[in-house]
Amino acid sequence: MLPKYTIEYCPGFSRRTQAHHYSSDDPIACEEFLAELLDRGFRIMAIRHEGVDLPRPEFDRFVKTAAGMVAARRVCSALNIKPEEEKYRFGFAA
Repeated sequence: MLPKYTIEYCPGFSRRTQAHHYSSDDPIACEEFLAELLDRGFRIMAIRHEGVDLPRPEFDRFVKTAAGMVAARRVCSALNIKPEEEKYRFGFAA
């Protein structure tokens, strides 16, 4: 049985690096994993749902949500504030 979501990614070290895969049935877990990849500068090759590449709008929504999570964590860390205050003041996804 195919996993619901699969993220194909490569570390940003070299162009010839072999692709890695992360799979989960939980979309929230995939967004959190994608946020970690973005934070570490890994290349995102594809995001698939049940083996089929996500359409561009859904792919972009996944990346935007993950990027908001990274931004929220960074703002909280830099300003030493709690996620609730960050959301109230800056409005990133927590």
